[in-house]
Amino acid sequence: MSGAASVGTRREGAVLIVTINRPARRNAVDREAAQALYDAFKAFDADDTLSVAILSGAEGNFCAGADLQAVAAGKGNPVRPEGDMGPMGPTRLELSKPVIAAIEGYAVAGGMELALWCDLRVVSDTARFGIFCRRFGVPLIDGGTVRLPRLIGASRATDLILTGREVGPDEALAIGLANYAAPAGKALDRALQLANDIAAFPQNCMRADRLSAMRQWSLDMETALKAEIEGGLEVLKSGETLQGATAFTKGKGRHGAF
Repeated sequence: MSGAASVGTRREGAVLIVTINRPARRNAVDREAAQALYDAFKAFDADDTLSVAILSGAEGNFCAGADLQAVAAGKGNPVRPEGDMGPMGPTRLELSKPVIAAIEGYAVAGGMELALWCDLRVVSDTARFGIFCRRFGVPLIDGGTVRLPRLIGASRATDLILTGREVGPDEALAIGLANYAAPAGKALDRALQLANDIAAFPQNCMRADRLSAMRQWSLDMETALKAEIEGGLEVLKSGETLQGATAFTKGKGRHGAF
């Protein structure tokens, strides 16, 4: 695994695995780790040989949020209203390619916000979510108050934001906070399988549909529909759809096969 000491990266074909590597702090993110995460995902988005990224944590935890020991020592993560780097690193980036969170153990406070930033979440039996920073007067400033209601609805999100209570894997799956389940210790394996499945699809089409789904939140219906068709036309012009239709006529992908 390569990368800064606090964040490692490794490639698996068209998939990049990014791992927060601060197990002594339950992978809480300090200033160095935030910068390393930001740099890793910027590089991923610019690399044409990579299609999907996975974000995970080392040694049994995803991320326990911002490193409060660093905050208490006056060395907290930078908090700026401008720019595309959030306090936890990549949380303000709009990537052109999907990211999957592979979650073991704690994904809480800012760590939960990192998970919400990802497109999909795979949770093991050990996964635990929660706005635990409610206990310490630490606000959600990495998109949590925006992404959580959009993901699970206003009522459920308000409950979690106000109470800071813990959410286990079964509830996370039931309310749409998580997408896929895995046995303990196998979240990364399941995420890698999912990433490879996504990477095998025609990428122009998948990315255009993903981008439209992301951007429609801030648009009225007429503008959103116009943006969708404009993105779709670019896919058609690329020839990818014609290639897919030709492959279909030769038997590929029929009867639900992927």
